[in-house]
Amino acid sequence: MYGKCLMIQGTASSVGKSVLCSAFLRILKQDGWKAAPFKAQNMSLNSFVTKKGLEMGRAQVTQAQAAGMEPDARMNPVLLKPTSDRRSQVIVEGKAIGTMTAMEYHEYKPALRRRIKEIYDSLESENDYVIIEGAGSPAEINLREGDIVNMSMAEAADAPVILVGDIDLGGVFASLLGTVMLLTEEERKRVRGIIINKFRGDVKILEPGLRMLEDRIHIPVIGVVPWMNVELEDEDSVTERFRRQSGEGDIDVAVVKLRHISNFTDFQSLALQPGCRLRYAESAGDLEKADLIVLPGTKNTIEDLIDMRNRGMDQAIIRHARRGGMVFGICGGYQMLGNRLKDPEHTESGVPEASGLGLLDMDVIFEKEKQTTQAVGTVECASGWLEKYNGTFMDGYEIHAGQNILGKSAQPWLRTAEGTDGIMNAGGNVLGSYLHGVFDDGKLFAAMAARIREERGETGKESVPVSFEAFREKEFDRIAAIVRSSVDMEKVYEIMRGEDRK
Repeated sequence: MYGKCLMIQGTASSVGKSVLCSAFLRILKQDGWKAAPFKAQNMSLNSFVTKKGLEMGRAQVTQAQAAGMEPDARMNPVLLKPTSDRRSQVIVEGKAIGTMTAMEYHEYKPALRRRIKEIYDSLESENDYVIIEGAGSPAEINLREGDIVNMSMAEAADAPVILVGDIDLGGVFASLLGTVMLLTEEERKRVRGIIINKFRGDVKILEPGLRMLEDRIHIPVIGVVPWMNVELEDEDSVTERFRRQSGEGDIDVAVVKLRHISNFTDFQSLALQPGCRLRYAESAGDLEKADLIVLPGTKNTIEDLIDMRNRGMDQAIIRHARRGGMVFGICGGYQMLGNRLKDPEHTESGVPEASGLGLLDMDVIFEKEKQTTQAVGTVECASGWLEKYNGTFMDGYEIHAGQNILGKSAQPWLRTAEGTDGIMNAGGNVLGSYLHGVFDDGKLFAAMAARIREERGETGKESVPVSFEAFREKEFDRIAAIVRSSVDMEKVYEIMRGEDRK
């Protein structure tokens, strides 16, 4: 007997499962239901810290926000954060338990099954509905034995499944048919509906194919969702955002594309700000015309620093700073701006020590213990362009394993309850912070843009901050309206309640 849950699976990665989960959760909220997201296992370098100081995948955070829920680490019991091509940090119930190879993790999985089921049951007991997201494809038959996130999770939760295919990629009918055919008979019985996602054009053109597909697989197509151009946080590390420019503003912002870039969701809010023209830089030449260079977070600070140095980008950043250009570092990018980075216990890599860019007077020592906490930063600047913003609050969260040792010329500009969180150089053009989300309310970028324009001698231009939270709420309502109008929601409710099987 189905009830209280629905699982969204896909024919492949990036077919739109996460966004559709967010849309369904917002619809349930609008319809008066208390609903929560769940994904047994996530692999991503985009993470978030809950109020309890626990780490979870960003996709389920976005889904929780769509549902109007406080993010809870139970919504994503297992998070894998790649640290290299062969190893990942394993986070269970919000806490890092170590790094593992793929084989080591495969051997560890059986111990997770029972705990994942217990966590899911606790979440289900507190909500009217749970929307479960799968990973990749359920038809990866070589991985079936060790599966904890697709059909094995559907079985554990006794969840009906809606299968999603991406028509924008091409071959959607073959991928849907092939996926269903590769499932076992029992697994096929769980698939109660098909959604075709990212369609461009007239649905009438699709109708002959839809009927033919239904005749072959005996599962109804319950919706064709149009291309939505979604501006919500991405989960995947390989994203279209890296390949395009965002915004048409007068402030050119170049984000250094690091090999192990993490929490790049920091820059989705930045890209929304009036005046911002944001792009990702892969070479020294990409940095030459930037007004503001941003060094993002990374899961492997020293190795990414070495890689950046091999590309000649370090010298381009130093030249930019010496000319008075603005440089901002977040978390690992902030650490790179210091004098020395020391990793005596090989917390992040096998490299024990490296020279930083020398743009901020501090050394960094990596420790085994990772700090994960939500924080409120307050601007406290003794002098310079940020002084007039003293008392401004910035909400965010911290995820880092490094401790800073500040030099005599380090000038604090941001403080949290724990002490100094960010410093700047004497010129005020190079600064950084551990606080992820520092750009979310738009205030910091507006202040930076004002300084850049003042340095140019420009007057009369002003960037009015845009709240990413307010934008995100509108985006949730927009995608919910599109999905509600293009998917048979009456059928979805029947599937969730098991009424389609009577």
